[in-house]
Amino acid sequence: MFGSYPKTAALKNHEIASDRVSLDIAPVDTAQKAFKDVVRNHLFDVAELAVVTYLLAYDAGHPYTLLPFVMNGNFHHKSLYSRADDVFSAADLRGKRVAMRSYSQTTPTWVRGILSDEYGLKMQDVQWWSQEGAHVAEYKDPDGVQGLDKTLGLEQALLDGKVDAIIAGGAIENKDKLRHVIDNPQASAREWNQRTGVIPINHVVVVKNELVRQHPDAVAEVYRMLVESREAAGAEGVNELQPFGFEKLDLSLRKVIDYAYDQQMIKKRYAPDELYGDVLNILK
Repeated sequence: MFGSYPKTAALKNHEIASDRVSLDIAPVDTAQKAFKDVVRNHLFDVAELAVVTYLLAYDAGHPYTLLPFVMNGNFHHKSLYSRADDVFSAADLRGKRVAMRSYSQTTPTWVRGILSDEYGLKMQDVQWWSQEGAHVAEYKDPDGVQGLDKTLGLEQALLDGKVDAIIAGGAIENKDKLRHVIDNPQASAREWNQRTGVIPINHVVVVKNELVRQHPDAVAEVYRMLVESREAAGAEGVNELQPFGFEKLDLSLRKVIDYAYDQQMIKKRYAPDELYGDVLNILK
């Protein structure tokens, strides 16, 4: 199960040949719509999954191993909004109410981590409001995270003064009424990336533990096909926010693990090698 992108087109169109495996591609264009089927029903052998959702699933004992392939990445400095007439800086969020669709989403996890690293805001310094639970059924939000009415849009909650800021990874409808809390977010994100070397991973690829154990050659073949499909997309398939390979993912993966642990979302600060398991040997 993969989303539809230039880098998955050749794979989905069966243009990447293999004499070892035959891929039964799920009819899914937007991967997020199938995340619950991955972590609740274990419906797919290989799947695209949000990296924090994967960490929560791994933490809860779900049977998936990580492949060193980033399907999507995105800068998140731009995802934090306040009302246009309510001017304050990111450092001024202490004591304020910040809402998001789900505390366990990957975008808010990166935003909260950036607020901590760059602006000195610890988790307990901000009032966090969340509308939805996690894709992973066993996960529960940390104490102190409050529930926001699910029927109220995030932008409307902000405009109505119910919260002081929102974290929204998608497109904003009320652009003229909202402002970025972090000034010059694209430039700030670039500077942060260049200074830290961290790539804000969003989606990764995971594979069932059973396949890793019983069919290691097939796992290696699927990884090869993913890489070749990415390369077949040419310029559209090459993106600095979509790295692959153990070394290229290491720093960024460690950072998002740190964030998930520090934000009380997982029980342990896992090492990347734990998430890769036998894949480390399969892809050597």
